[in-house]
Amino acid sequence: MSANESDKQVPFSTFLNTLKSTLKSVFYKKDNIETFVQKRGFPALVLRDIMAQNPLSVGIPKQYGGRGVQVKECLGILEAASYESLPLSLTFGINIALFLEPVAKYGEEQVKEGLFNRFLAKQNMGGLMITEPDFGSDALNMQTSFTKSGSTYHLQGTKHWQGLTGLADYWLIVSRQKDAEGKLGRDLGFFICDVQQPGQHIVVEEYYNNIGLYPIPYGRNSIDVHIPEAYKLKPESTGLKLMMDLLHRSRFQFPGMGMGFIHRILDEAIRHCKSRFVGGKPLIALDQVKHQIAKIQSAFTICSAMCHRSSEHSGIENNLASDAVEANSMKAYITDLMQESAHTLTQLLGANGYKAESLGARGIVDSRPFQIFEGSNEMLYTQISEMVTKLMIRKKTMNLYNFLKTYDLTRDVAHLYNTLLNFTVDLNLQQRKHVDLGKIISRVVSTGFLYNLGNKGFRSDLIHNATESIKHEIAMLVSSYKFELAAVPIEDYHSDSTWLDV
Repeated sequence: MSANESDKQVPFSTFLNTLKSTLKSVFYKKDNIETFVQKRGFPALVLRDIMAQNPLSVGIPKQYGGRGVQVKECLGILEAASYESLPLSLTFGINIALFLEPVAKYGEEQVKEGLFNRFLAKQNMGGLMITEPDFGSDALNMQTSFTKSGSTYHLQGTKHWQGLTGLADYWLIVSRQKDAEGKLGRDLGFFICDVQQPGQHIVVEEYYNNIGLYPIPYGRNSIDVHIPEAYKLKPESTGLKLMMDLLHRSRFQFPGMGMGFIHRILDEAIRHCKSRFVGGKPLIALDQVKHQIAKIQSAFTICSAMCHRSSEHSGIENNLASDAVEANSMKAYITDLMQESAHTLTQLLGANGYKAESLGARGIVDSRPFQIFEGSNEMLYTQISEMVTKLMIRKKTMNLYNFLKTYDLTRDVAHLYNTLLNFTVDLNLQQRKHVDLGKIISRVVSTGFLYNLGNKGFRSDLIHNATESIKHEIAMLVSSYKFELAAVPIEDYHSDSTWLDV
C-alpha cells in the first residue's frame, strides 16, 4: 500500500467504534460469551469476525498498509478488547507488543512487506518464545541455541508457556549462539520463524491445562528449525538490550489491557450496588461498599494515567532498554490493581460472584497470571528497589524523601509524602524489604503519572481520590517496611506440631 493510500484510512475513532460494535455483536448476539468462557479457544466464527476488522493493523507501519504503530491506538484497541474479554486483549497484546512492534523496529526491510501483508490480508498471528521449562524468569541462562551454516540459522531447544501455542503463524524465537565447542554465548539472538515454511514447523509436545485465560492455548514446544539469515532481527547494539527494549515496551502496554478490564469491573460494581437492595437501601448506600467501589475507581484513574504516559513515551522510535524502573512500576502495580479490583467485585456480587461465568470470578482467574508472566511482581518490585538504591548511593543520599524530590519520575509529587517517606534506606535490606520498598516507589512514580494526567485536563475529583488512595496504600507499605519480622519457614516442622497430641 502506498503512503497516499494509507493516509485514506478511516479516523481512529471510527475504526475503534466499528471494532466495539463487532465485539458486542459476536459476544452477545451471534454468540454468548458466558457460554464459551469456560471452553478452550475462541469459537472460530467469533474469532473470524473479530479479526476481519483488522485490529492488529494498529501494530503495523503505514508504509506496509497498517495504521502506523501509534501507541495511543494500540492501547485503545487493547482497552476496547479487555472491556469485553481479557483473554482477547491479551491475544492482541501478544501480537502487537511481543511480535509486530519488535519486527517493525528491528526486522529486515526485505522481510517486512510479505509478513505484514499476511497479518492484514490473511489475519495471521505471531507470538514470542523466551521462557524455558528449567529456567523460567532466568532468561539469560536459556539453553535454546543457534548455529549458522551458510545463510541459514539452525535453532534447537524447548520453550513453554507461550501464549498462542499451536495457533500462531509466526514466532519470534530467542536463543543463544553455540560455538564449535558446544558452549553458549552470553548475548541473545532473535529469529522470526514462519511455521508455514518447510523446515520451520514447531512441534507442540503438550498443551497445558491452564485454569484461566481459557481461549488462549499454552504448552511446551520443541524447537528444531532452520531460519533464513534475513529473518534474524538486527539489534541497535546487543541482543540483550533489544530484549530489554522489547520487554519494557510490552510492560508499558499492560495498562492498555488493564484499562478496559478495570473500567468494566467499575461499571458492573456501580450497576450492581445501585440495583441491589438490602434492608430497603441500595448496597451503594453502605459506607464500606462506597469505600470498595472508590478503590476500584481509583484503580481506573491510575490506569488512565499510565495509559496517557505510555502513549507519550513508549513508541518504537524510543529505546526503552534503560527504563526499567518506570516499566516495572507500570506492569507490577497495574496488575496488582487488576487482581484487587476483580476480588472486590466478586465480594460485592455476593453468591452470584461465585458463578464460574461471573465477571468477578472470571476476572480473578484471568488477571492472576498477569502478576506472574513477563516477570513476577515480587521480582519486579525487588528490581525497582535495587535500582533506586544504587541511584541513591550514586547521589550520596540514603534518605528516601530527599532522593525522590530530585528524581525525574517523582520530583513533582514527592512533597505529598514528605512525612511518610522521610527515612533512611538501609543498604543491607532483606529481600522482603526490597519488595516493600519497590512497591512504595512504584506508587510514588504512579502519583507522578496522575499529576501529569491532571495537568492535561482529566477531571480533578478522580485525580484527587486516586492520589488519596495511593497515599493510604503507601502509609500501610511504609508500616510493613519498618516492621521487623524475621520469621522464616521451619522445614522440619512435624515434631511436636500436632494439636491433637497436646
